[in-house]
Amino acid sequence: MQMTLVDARPPSGGPETDGPKPVFEGTKRRGEQAMLYAFVIVPFAAFLAAIPVAWGWGMSWTDVILFVGFYYLSGLGVTVGYHRLFTHNSFKANRPLRIACAVAGSLAIEGPVIRWVADHRRHHAYSDKEGDPHSPWRYGEDTRALIKGLGWAHLGWMFDELHTNRDKYTPDLLRDRDIRVVNALFPVLLIVSLLAPAAIGGLVAGSWAGALSAFFWASLVRVFLLHHVTWSINSICHAIGERPFAARDKSANFWPLAILSFGESWHNMHHADPTAARHGVLRGQLDSSARMIWLFEKLGWASDVRWPKPERLAKLRVDAA
Repeated sequence: MQMTLVDARPPSGGPETDGPKPVFEGTKRRGEQAMLYAFVIVPFAAFLAAIPVAWGWGMSWTDVILFVGFYYLSGLGVTVGYHRLFTHNSFKANRPLRIACAVAGSLAIEGPVIRWVADHRRHHAYSDKEGDPHSPWRYGEDTRALIKGLGWAHLGWMFDELHTNRDKYTPDLLRDRDIRVVNALFPVLLIVSLLAPAAIGGLVAGSWAGALSAFFWASLVRVFLLHHVTWSINSICHAIGERPFAARDKSANFWPLAILSFGESWHNMHHADPTAARHGVLRGQLDSSARMIWLFEKLGWASDVRWPKPERLAKLRVDAA
């Protein structure tokens, strides 16, 4: 039976909606589920093969550069674009930057921009409560329930048959013609994300072997790593880590993921102040996504950046709550 849960609250960082709407808008098509399985299993198989492959022929410098380049491009597209810009409106971007952020985020192959934002706004509306699409506390708080919940939060939730209602959570993006176009082009951008590294690698090496090597490392293994880093924010960062700021959920800061996640693993601060453009606000907390937004602001491409204010942070500290 399809759920018809209704919530009148506006999405975090999004505009008010015209009255209560159902949380879900329908079920996923069989083809969508098949694609999900493919893009989970294939990169995982590539990762399992990475060690013997690396032992056998290794990575060329071209592979390394392409891996790092596409990891940063697609990863920052998610953290700066999908997350801080489109989900939470942490800053305003001019039209070229807005389109570029949507395209770069699509290259991470984590889903079309509007679908991704709808799911994440629902996560904030119900964080670690019933209705949260990926809380690790879904099954309870004892050890066995948490282990099961971590699996759900990390990966299992994506195979839920119900779709988050985009009319409810993303009315602003549905009204944006540029974003609708990028959203519709997701299948094309997916192919570009997978084949562009191979094309560049093949041209540089002048061989099919170079193309295959680049495809393996900068497409499959890169997607695997980026996916699991992103999913770890949903799972690990709601179960393990420090909680220096007052939030209404179990979000936590997990420092080992800070570099690979571009600052997203300072998750407790993010849930304490969701619209803030910087998540790593304490001494030594690296946040390359915030640094990128700072650069965009200096270049005049971004404006109205919601930088966290010291007085606001002081109020959010647990010892001041």
